[in-house]
Amino acid sequence: MTDKIWLSSPHMGGAELKYIHEAFEQNWVAPLGPNVNNFEDDLKDYLQEDIEVAALSAGTAALHLALLILGVSAGDEVICQTFTFAASANPITYVGAKPVFIDSENQTWNMCPDALEQAIIDRNKLGKKPKAIIVVHLYGMPAQMDRIAEIAHRYSIPLIEDAAEALGSTFKGQKCGTFGDMSVLSFNGNKIITTSGGGALICKNMAQKHKAIFLSTQARDNAPHYQHSEVGYNYRMSNISAGIGRGQMEVLDQRVEERRANHHFYLNLFKDIPGTKVFTEPDAAYFSNHWLSAVTIDESLAGFNADELYLALKEENIESRPLWKPMHLQPVFQDAPYYGGKVAEELFNTSLCLPSGSNLSNADRERIKAVISAVNIRVN
Repeated sequence: MTDKIWLSSPHMGGAELKYIHEAFEQNWVAPLGPNVNNFEDDLKDYLQEDIEVAALSAGTAALHLALLILGVSAGDEVICQTFTFAASANPITYVGAKPVFIDSENQTWNMCPDALEQAIIDRNKLGKKPKAIIVVHLYGMPAQMDRIAEIAHRYSIPLIEDAAEALGSTFKGQKCGTFGDMSVLSFNGNKIITTSGGGALICKNMAQKHKAIFLSTQARDNAPHYQHSEVGYNYRMSNISAGIGRGQMEVLDQRVEERRANHHFYLNLFKDIPGTKVFTEPDAAYFSNHWLSAVTIDESLAGFNADELYLALKEENIESRPLWKPMHLQPVFQDAPYYGGKVAEELFNTSLCLPSGSNLSNADRERIKAVISAVNIRVN
């Protein structure tokens, strides 16, 4: 069997081992050390805004701490984009709060500002003013952050920006991860850069960062013995993982270019196939890292659907994946309030994520092209 082409696999740049070896040589094999501090500084320098960064064990951990630091607690409601991975919504339940899900709009596939405002007005009438809003940049595509941030500000609701998939993306020249009152990054193995597993919380000030580090290191009070006045968590990033991150930061811009090159490959591949549309930026205000490339397929025009393309790629040992199943359709959240129409649901039913790793070779792309061309030729 031919080698597997993965959807999005880790891609090392070569410098990672240098930082890992330094950690071993200095015996910094712990959830603190020079790599952690320097990785935070690298991210801060890259984002180029007045922010602070806390490196953590996962993006999910960062979301959890963001909710805690913003004062979300049991019984509160938190508005969340429905079209996302479960990790965007699960932390809401960690703090005992309840999610309220919002549909997408067709341009960016992200939170619909109109449905967002409708939800806020409705929850306020019910005496349930939301305590926070979680907006996601899906597959690296920036959300309509000007409208969403304006709505959040007008109703005095803190905005949490889930930029787990969007490091390197910008909206109107501003980097994703810097719009929210607090923001989240992920460095999972499939992300645009990786620390094996890891994430970061982007804070607006040093007080928030100190609180995040305090909570992420078991909330140990300043005492010579182990004393705890709050419940804490084991969420700090290790110095070894941060070393991988430091090496990855050296190739981040290159990884963005490579992912965007994959996107252009798919634009060219599908441009003459009727009924297909590759997910792309609405206009020049948006710059996506194209972490994952995706295509929407109208079966009535294309002659095949997303499921058939998925199976054809699988037959040739090529990984693809349906889009995220909307959270309001998940059994675990079936009783949660939902606002909007069927945009996210229709995208889930008609679209497919395609291999998008920055390490795709020309030979890989030729294999992908052969399968997609064969499917198109077979039905047309």
